[in-house]
Amino acid sequence: MKPAFVAALVVLAFPAVAWAGQASLVVREVPLQGERALAAATAPRFDLVGLHWRGPGSVSFSTRSLAGRWSAWRGAAPEAEDAPDVLTREAAREASWRLGSPYWTGPSDGIRYRLRGPVIRLRAYFVRSSAVAVPPRTLSIAGSPLIVPRLGWSANERIRRAPPKYAPALRLAIVHHTAGSNSYRPSQSPAIVRAIEIYHVLGNGWNDIGYNFLVDKYGQIFEGRYGGVDRNVVGAHAQGFNTGSVGVALLGTYTSKAPSAAALRSLEALVAWRLDLAHVNPRSTLTYLSGGNPRFGPGVPVFLRTISGHRDTGYTTCPGYGLYRELPTIAIAVAKIGLPKLYTPTVTGRIPGLVRFRAKLSSPLPWTVTVTDLHGAILASGTGTTAAVDWTWDATGYGRGKFFWSISAGSGLRPATGTLGGNPPPLRITNVIAQPPVISPNGDGVDDYATISYTLSAPAMVTATLLDANGATVSTLFADELHGAGPQSFVFYGDGVPDGSYTILLQAKANGKQVTSTVSLEIVS
Repeated sequence: MKPAFVAALVVLAFPAVAWAGQASLVVREVPLQGERALAAATAPRFDLVGLHWRGPGSVSFSTRSLAGRWSAWRGAAPEAEDAPDVLTREAAREASWRLGSPYWTGPSDGIRYRLRGPVIRLRAYFVRSSAVAVPPRTLSIAGSPLIVPRLGWSANERIRRAPPKYAPALRLAIVHHTAGSNSYRPSQSPAIVRAIEIYHVLGNGWNDIGYNFLVDKYGQIFEGRYGGVDRNVVGAHAQGFNTGSVGVALLGTYTSKAPSAAALRSLEALVAWRLDLAHVNPRSTLTYLSGGNPRFGPGVPVFLRTISGHRDTGYTTCPGYGLYRELPTIAIAVAKIGLPKLYTPTVTGRIPGLVRFRAKLSSPLPWTVTVTDLHGAILASGTGTTAAVDWTWDATGYGRGKFFWSISAGSGLRPATGTLGGNPPPLRITNVIAQPPVISPNGDGVDDYATISYTLSAPAMVTATLLDANGATVSTLFADELHGAGPQSFVFYGDGVPDGSYTILLQAKANGKQVTSTVSLEIVS
């Protein structure tokens, strides 16, 4: 089938529907029925465009610069997995649309489209974001490389939809490219970041810009999502993998071309600092339980490198092969920045009792583990000179108060610190999902079972029970199993269970308290 062609020259005929700082957004429905060619019209200019469409077909577009030159045809590149793990009401309304990436075009005043396959609706989001002559100010926090804060690129804090959310720990970095032209000046970079914010928030309905950080080809680093550059802010850059990851996007397209040396140096410095804050080894690997996206369903274990590309977590070519192939070299460079380092500090045991402290150093060093009380008085300490930190504190004679600990190895290494004892976090069961919500266990291999995923706020004994539509117990799936804090999942097979509507009841018990949560499930033949 030949692609349908829709030409729309200079389409921004209505006033901007939203303003944000020095950026404006215009939304236009593109008529797809009746005449297939739209007449030319006079309109204001735009700098970035993003397309949403419905239907299984694909959309390409070409834009016209202010000088009258048409660009090459580009795919609208739907990145459905660039999304929050939990959608806002506005984003949920957009869930039935395919969301194209925001594409920086530079100053433009016209666009044309090509449609291939069924496309039943097409919507264009045009952002105008002007460059500012004043260079943005940078800052450094906790030893970070120089970062342009949100104030420096004129983020509009009034359009943020919700406060930031924080992960209990940072586990990995996910590298992206933003798509868009690689032809931009240093003064345009803040405008690009500002335009992406407008598109993500006012176009896609997200709470804030999706990325935690953005890096331009000149090596400028920009703070992304609000919440603190040194905190574990949950972004919206890799659906199902946002919690516990930091999303870093390079401005531009790197489908085949490698990033500039300046961009790579800044990317390496940024990731080295951010992983060092979390005491994560940049050359390690991990298994991450997906929160759910089109490629990896909820609870699916995914093997990842600590520095991974977006394509490792979903159906996407991001960050482009030109950047993706550089990731192993980037990981090696990151590991060498800021040595010596301390990795994966862990504390096991409880007070009163035996408490074990462990960590790994990048090289053998004299290390010290110290435990203090609320007033800073040293209660116990242990030392060693190896690359492996391993020391046990006999705390059998202590009560259930709050204590502080640190693992240090000289002034050139960032120490690890934490607390012991005190009040445990409130016990909660959240993010309970059945995927798929309707199963047909007939042995054909399609939707035979459901993955039940949930999150515990603290370690607990968990029981799962299957209830029928009247609330009566059908079966106990498991009882009093010890599950740790964080994402959890199990598989439910409906073999032998009659068709109907069911509920899975989760009960968690810890420290004399019990909480419950439920999820609905349908079984059909």
